Amino acid sequence: MQKANINGKVWKFGKDIDTDLIIAARYLNTSVPEELAKHVMEDADPDFVKKMSRGDVIVAGENFGCGSSREHAPIALKAAGVAAVIAPTFARIFYRNAFNMGLPIFELKESDEIAESDEISIDMNSGTVINKTTNKSYSFIPIPPFMQELIDAGGLMNFAQNEVKGK
Repeated sequence: MQKANINGKVWKFGKDIDTDLIIAARYLNTSVPEELAKHVMEDADPDFVKKMSRGDVIVAGENFGCGSSREHAPIALKAAGVAAVIAPTFARIFYRNAFNMGLPIFELKESDEIAESDEISIDMNSGTVINKTTNKSYSFIPIPPFMQELIDAGGLMNFAQNEVKGK
């Protein structure tokens, strides 16, 4: 199955971005995605949601999503319109939660070579990130086939519902 490319503007964050920076604990009194989306990355960049556009991509340093195991973090990112997250490494629980929520994430060791505001294209079929600004191309660690099925379905719940319906 041919997967669509992800094209967007880059927003840079450093290493060890924990789930409290992605969505602060003070907003966890709701699990409504649209409400969570209003506060994504607020403590790291108070204007992030105002500046970003749907389809933009976060590029960060190692250990993205560390901290608590809350599913709110990938839910909030996806609801805010973040199309994907690229980092050299992800905290294991965030990695799994992202796929379960249908948020594409890509492990790319050269993420530090991509700058804020660069325009990039993620080609999931060829396994490459193309920096349109610098004309550089990078190979990312392939997403396992089952995890790609979760992304294609929009997350684990949709995947399970499709399985029950026989799709």
